[in-house]
Amino acid sequence: MIRTDWTMEEARAIHALPFPDLIARAQATHRAHFDPTAIETASLLSIKTGGCPEDCGYCSQSAHHETGVKATKLMGTDEVLAAAKRAKEAGAQRFCMGAAWRSPKDRDMDSLCDMVQGVTDLGLETCMTLGMLSPEQVTRLKAAGLDFYNHNIDTSPAYYREIASTRTMEDRLDTLEHVRKGGIKVCSGGIIGMGEAETDRISMVVTLANLPSHPESVPVNLWNEIDGVPVQARARPVDPFDLVRIIALARILMPASVVRLSAGRTGMSDTLQALCFLAGANSIFVGDQLLTTGNPSAQEDAQLLERLGMRIAPIAKL
Repeated sequence: MIRTDWTMEEARAIHALPFPDLIARAQATHRAHFDPTAIETASLLSIKTGGCPEDCGYCSQSAHHETGVKATKLMGTDEVLAAAKRAKEAGAQRFCMGAAWRSPKDRDMDSLCDMVQGVTDLGLETCMTLGMLSPEQVTRLKAAGLDFYNHNIDTSPAYYREIASTRTMEDRLDTLEHVRKGGIKVCSGGIIGMGEAETDRISMVVTLANLPSHPESVPVNLWNEIDGVPVQARARPVDPFDLVRIIALARILMPASVVRLSAGRTGMSDTLQALCFLAGANSIFVGDQLLTTGNPSAQEDAQLLERLGMRIAPIAKL
């Protein structure tokens, strides 16, 4: 049964289950909705890098932080489509395009819609992350054929004020509501390892699971060390089993959502990634780069899936 009324007490109890019981429950839930041997793949391209006016404390692209990331202009459509074609040839099923903006300008919407239409014509699912959207912008992107919109909530409502001051959790949730009402599938997750407490991680998952409908895609990111950002000073290593527990909790609370093991995989062992798959993660990013951070190579991913007897899921959109 798909629920959107989870309590923190229920979530804490599930999260605290003995590890074998937690994994068994997550795996049973996963098998009820997905092929446990299939992994979805997505590729991510930064179509406009750096210079973002937001002060998100984890982000190397914020204009508030000295990280060495230089601001660029919005890429041209032809350049984006060439990258999408390479991503498809490398095995990606979904092509995600990210721009470092607070929100897109109306003057950029024609180019963004052209990108969506072009990537769709290549037979790939489309996803964008452009910051906050107005209902009118959602309508235009939907008409262009956008499949998914990514807008992470990042952390718990209580801890969010420690992460950013230029916008609120309510701003994030408003954009998710615009996207959902506009008929675009929602991609929303968060980051663990930014100095938050265990309760914050659980609360983040509960917040997503209690939206009016679950995000169709839930990325779980592990903090990457980034010099020059405020979070770096308070970030703490995440116990590998804590990561697996959060993946399992997301799978149990959002049974039909795709749970993506996202940023941070370069710091994960093959064994840890396998445990995450066992706990219900069934999507990864492919390609050497995620916006401004690294990612395992396509060869490494292929070898890992082969060793596990797993496979890349068929491309759904042709």
